[in-house]
Order: sequence, then structure tokens, then C-alpha cells
Amino acid sequence: MANLNDFTFFVHVVDHKGFAPAARALNLPKSTLSKRLAILEQDLGVRLINRTSRRFSVTETGEDFYRHAAAMLIEAEAAENIVKGRLAEPSGAVRITASVPTAQLSLAPLLPELALAYPKLRVILHATDRFVDIVQEGFDLAVRDHFAPLPDSGLVQRRVGSQAKMLVAASVYLHQRGMPLEPADLAQHDGLMTSLTSDGWVMEHADGASVEISPKPRFVADESRVLREAAMAGLGITTLPGKLCQDEIASGALVRILPEWTAGKVMTTILMPHRRGQLPSVRATVDFLAARLGEG
Repeated sequence: MANLNDFTFFVHVVDHKGFAPAARALNLPKSTLSKRLAILEQDLGVRLINRTSRRFSVTETGEDFYRHAAAMLIEAEAAENIVKGRLAEPSGAVRITASVPTAQLSLAPLLPELALAYPKLRVILHATDRFVDIVQEGFDLAVRDHFAPLPDSGLVQRRVGSQAKMLVAASVYLHQRGMPLEPADLAQHDGLMTSLTSDGWVMEHADGASVEISPKPRFVADESRVLREAAMAGLGITTLPGKLCQDEIASGALVRILPEWTAGKVMTTILMPHRRGQLPSVRATVDFLAARLGEG
């Protein structure tokens, strides 16, 4: 079996994207790292890294090997932390990914609090609306806002909160078209919808009753902030999570319609790879976010 220390050296070289920066981080001669990686490749019988004087790249086999070697180091760190005790102060980097709206609306006020609560923690947030493979891209956790249940992806899922969607419109629109007094009235109103293929809204009453309503599609956008702006412009009625329209309702820019009714829920879930979730830094981050996101 290959020397497990060489696995560590290989992971550091890949993480630092080169022998020189990895050698500086490990406080070792660059020649030592190069020698150990050559021995590792010889033991495995494959090339893990293509290296020239100008270019550094990991081979396809090297990428596969890296994922398992990095997981091994995480397991080793988790084992060490268990021995040291669960009360040890969380430290190190925690990499978080979230969509741009989730980052702006939910995480922006919370992550600075997290960093202050755990001074040895280094919080790294990547906000993007593209698909992110958190295992392949090395994230510790993802925060997802979603309307439907998430598919089973092999990741640990922790539901941390949900928020009802309200019906709202601008007062100028309601002055022109009238205030709906019951759900059936919405069929005569202009709807600001998330999709042209949507059949409308499933309305739920506080007493548990539900009804399906189909307003007239007036404006379509699959982004909630765009729908909020359209509603404030007086184009019609839309449904928004409370955290996205509470300030506008408080200021009078939007009016809540049929306050005893809601139109579904936005759920918030934290996802993480099994191994990452064992680290004290990740556990502390997840518990912190779950407690605060669940308050909504």
C-alpha cells in the first residue's frame, strides 16, 4: 500500500495548484514534495499530475484520486477532533454556496454574526445561480430555498425553515380593479406569474381549507424580485415570500390581499456531504444557520 503521508502531500499540491505554493504552506522543500509525488505515482502505477516548467494540471485519474484522498483527510480530521473533544472551538474554513437571492436575503445578515461568534472560523460564501455540485467543487454545505421537495441526491438534507407566500399588489392597482374579498375574486384579476404553464395558485386558508385559483396571466418572470417590482408598478397581483415583501408592505408600497390565505410555502434546506458534516466547524455553522433561519 502507498504511503498515506503521500496522499496528504498530493491533496495539498492540488489544493494549492502547484508544488511551490504547497511547499510554502507545508514548510517543506519543493524538491521533497516533487519526490514524494513521484514515488506515489510509481506506487500507484499511474500519472496523477502533468507538470512542466510552465504548466500544472491534474490528470483525469488524478481528479478521481483527489476526491477520495481529500475525503480521507476529512475523515482523519474528524477522528482527531472527536478525540480532542466536541467542545473544541470550531476553526478553519467553511465553504458555503447559495443562490444569489438566498445569499442576499437570508445569509447576508447572518454570516457576519457567525464569524463574530466563532473568531477562528473562516467563512467563505460563493453566491451563484448556476448549478453547483457541492461534492465535486469542494463545498462544505449549500443553503437552498425551494418550493418543491428536493430530490434525493445522496446528500445530507436538513430542513431548517419554511415561510408562507403572501398575495400582494400595489394600492394603485387595487384602487383601479378593486380589492378581492375572497379567493374566487382573483380569477378576474391580472396575475404576475412564475410560469406561463402554471395553472395558477393553490390557496390555503388558516383553518386548513384549500382552493385552486387561476388569475389572468399579465406578466411572467421566474425571479421573485422581478415579480415584486412588477407588482409595485401596478401590473397586477403576485405571490411573494414574506421576507421579500415585508418592508414594502410596511411602507405601503404593497398591500397584502386576503391575509387569512397563503399561496404555498418557500422551504429552506441545508445540504452537505456526509463526511463534511462530521467536522466541528461545519456542525457549528449548520446549527447556527438552522437556529436563525428557522426563526422566520
